[in-house]
Order: sequence, then C-alpha cells, then structure tokens
Amino acid sequence: MPNSLLLSMILILLLGFLGGQLASKVGAPSLLGMMIVGILLGSQVSNLISESALNLADDLRTMAVMVILMRAGLGLDREKLVRQGSVALRLGFLPAMTEAIAISFVSIWLFQFDFLTGLLLGCVVSAESPAVIVPGMLRLKSLGWGVSKGIADAILTGSALSDVLVLLVFSLVLNFLAQGSIASNALWLMPIQVITQIIFGVIIGYLTAKLIVFCVIKQHWCQNPVQETLITASLALLLVVLANQLPYFSGYLAVMAMGFFLIEFSPPLARRLRQEFNYLWIVAEILLFVLMGASIQLEVLGDVLFSGIILLVIGLIFGRTIGWYLSTLGSNWTWREKLFLLPGNSAKATVQAAIGAIPLSLGIPGGDIILAIAALSILITAPLGAWAIPTFAPKLLTQDAVDPTKTTVTFRTVILGAINTSSMAISVLTKVADLARRTNGKAMIIHVADNISESELQKLELLTNKLLLDIPHQFVTTTGLVSEEIVRLAQECQATEIVLGKSQNQLSQELLTTSVSQAVLQATKIPVIIV
Repeated sequence: MPNSLLLSMILILLLGFLGGQLASKVGAPSLLGMMIVGILLGSQVSNLISESALNLADDLRTMAVMVILMRAGLGLDREKLVRQGSVALRLGFLPAMTEAIAISFVSIWLFQFDFLTGLLLGCVVSAESPAVIVPGMLRLKSLGWGVSKGIADAILTGSALSDVLVLLVFSLVLNFLAQGSIASNALWLMPIQVITQIIFGVIIGYLTAKLIVFCVIKQHWCQNPVQETLITASLALLLVVLANQLPYFSGYLAVMAMGFFLIEFSPPLARRLRQEFNYLWIVAEILLFVLMGASIQLEVLGDVLFSGIILLVIGLIFGRTIGWYLSTLGSNWTWREKLFLLPGNSAKATVQAAIGAIPLSLGIPGGDIILAIAALSILITAPLGAWAIPTFAPKLLTQDAVDPTKTTVTFRTVILGAINTSSMAISVLTKVADLARRTNGKAMIIHVADNISESELQKLELLTNKLLLDIPHQFVTTTGLVSEEIVRLAQECQATEIVLGKSQNQLSQELLTTSVSQAVLQATKIPVIIV
C-alpha cells in the first residue's frame, strides 16, 4: 500500500474518471465503472489506496453527499411540490418502512436473525440513495419527463424524508442491540424525534438561505460565482457536520431546504449556484463511488450472494411495492407513472456505504452479513437504478415543457454567420464570436460564392480562423441563391441564431426590404441578428 495521500487521490480521480467513461462507452452507468475501479484499487485486489486516504473516506463521502443534496434542493419546484405534497410525504415514510419490515422477517428465515437484528438490516437496505436518485431526477427535469405532475420533485423530497426516518430507526435499534437496554419511552418519542428533525431541518435551511442572500446579494461580499459557491458549499457542509454532532435536526434535509429557499429568495443566485454545483458533482461523483467500491469486502459478499439477492427481491416485491401503492393511492398519477417508482425510487448506495459497516464495528452479531448485504445492494441496485431511470422514463412518463428557472437546461448553441467579401465580414464574425463565447457554443460560417477568386476565398477563411480562434467553428462555401443557402444550412446544422451583416447606410427603411434579409426573415423561425 502506498503511503502517499496525494498519489492515492490522483489514482482515485484519474482512474475513476477513466472507468466511468469506459462504462459509458459500452452503455453501462458511469458509476458502475467507478465502483469497479474502487474494487480494483482497494485492499481486496491491488491495495493501491493509502491508509490516510481510506481514513478520509467518510469525510469525502460526506462532502459528495452535500453536493448531491444542494443540487437536489436547487432543482425543486415549489408549485409542483404543493400539488403533490401528500404523495411526497407518503413516499418519505411508507416505502422504506414497509421494505424494512419485510426484510426483517425474511432475514429471520434466511440468516436466523432475531427480529431487531433483521430490522437493523432492513433499515440499512431500505434507505434510498441520493447519489443515484438525485442526478437521475435532475436529468429527467432538464428533459421535461414527468414535469407537469412534479413526479421528480415528489421522488426527490420523499427520498430525503425517507432517509431521516430510516437513520432514526437505525440509531434506535443499534443502541438497543449494542447496550442491551433502551429507555422505556424511546419508542414513543421516535415519532416526535422524526417530526422535530424535519421541522428544525427546514427552519435551519431557511435561515441559512437568508444568511447567504444577505451576504452575497445585499452586502455584495462576492465578486464571482466561484466565491458564491465557496460560501454556499461551506455552509451546507457545516450543516451536515453539525447535524452529526447535534442530532436535533436533519442535516440532509437542511441542505435540501437551503437550496429550495435560495430559489425563492434569489432565482438569479440559484441559477448560478446550480451551474457551479453541477461542476462540483463531476469530482464528487468520482470520489463517492470509487471509495464506495474500495470499501466492499469481496469474500463476505460471495458467501451471501444467493441469499442476499433473494432478500433484496422479496424486500422490493413484498415490501417497497406495497409502500409505493399506498403512497400514490388517490393521486392523479397514472398506472404508468406509478410503475416508474420501480426504477426511479429503488437505488441504494450512499446511506448503505455510510452505515453498513457500523454494526460490525460495534460487534453486533451478524454485522458481517449486514455489511455484505449492504455492499450487495449497492452493486446491484445502484448501477441498475442509474440505467433504468433514463431508460424507462420515456416509456412511462409524459414529456412536458421545462421550466428553466428551476433546473439547468442544457442545449447545443450553434451560431450561423453569413459573410461576403465586404468590410461587414469582420463585424459579423466578431458578433458570432461574442455570442458563441457567451453561450459556450460553436459557429458555422457560410459564404455563398459567386465568381470569387481563390485568393479572396482564402482571405475570408483566414479571417474566420483568426477571429474565431478560440471558438469551435466550420467554414463552408456553397453556390446558389444566397437566402436559400443560408436557410438550408441553418436547418441542417440546427442553428440557434443567424447573424447577417448590413452596412450603415442600409440600416434605415431598407432593412426589411433588402432581398437577402427579407427572404431569410420570412423563410425561417430561427432568430436573425442583423449587424
């Protein structure tokens, strides 16, 4: 095992990225490739991750989860949540609890556990993974799948509430099994604890969002989005850390609430933060899943493989499915939308990686089996969920208009510029370059040749390459009617804007009567900019 923390981080980030890309190339979820890299780098195979890096694994996973939850909060839609509030609330309690209870009974048969040890295993397995669900739901929102009924918002909120309940029950049962005794009123206080953690989590998230808006917007402490992200991410991470030390509120829910209220208080700030946290997730995802793979114990996993698969299937069919049915009972969801909960709300990863090893570390009988089942649930459901969400959404959900104020809308920007040998070519190319830089797009430059010499054509191409040096671009020459060729190429390359040039003395009443400008404006719905 290398002693260098820096070398270990380089291996994790570089090989994790490559593993994710290779998995994507063959049609598998990228997280599966990252987890395989983690297994190969971990102590079970090559042992290339240093002890110091493994000691930081929990803290790095916490940072990754914070990024996930902020992205989830910044993507929530208040109107859709109000409309589907009861469904989201029921999704936060019923599926996880019905699955945990079903698993507890099945584990008595499969592993000869007592009921409480089985319930402990059920809590570990039934927790939903924000690491898989949040990116999947945000991608669906950006594409418009299920947006009109707020299906993704309900699933996002329900999974956050679900983890609050599961972690509380897990802590209660773990305390009893570790100490052999429990306060007589602990079970009666559990519902109060759940409600208290939810209420205080929302309140603290609200106050933190207010603080961020006051510092960033009103006091102008930040000069760029990077500084805004630094403050927001630090405060979000602080909430998660404080919640671990002071278990009176849910840190996970507080972070999601903070992102949600930032949309309400300052939509422009929320839009900038949404983009920056998307960039942070690129690194956080690699750390989360590579370290998750490195923590898997392969020999224990092999011992419980068959029985573990049986337990997961029964827990899903006879446990979680009942919870899904009760959660959507009386809602306006169609049977197809309800069926989407199977791929959309089943993935396990983050919580299992965080708590799966705790029973074993405390010497709880059966702790090794609990850890192995937790690892198995990650290996099976995380890649399956990451693949199934985008695969089944088009088959089971309707595609609706996307609200760009609530989610990041990704689209390809292509600027088409039409130039000739006049002095206006420089103005057109300068405008095209400006638009492409602002939108991180690419440019298509067209010149309709008409008795032009080879030297003049080369000058135009050299001028284009010079002014668009840092812009992905293509220079195209063609022949024919100028307006028709411009419109044809704009349609072929799916241009988002067309830029035409007009000399100063033509910018009066002639503007819309000149043949080329008029013909292009009448022949296309693509926005036309006349320089």
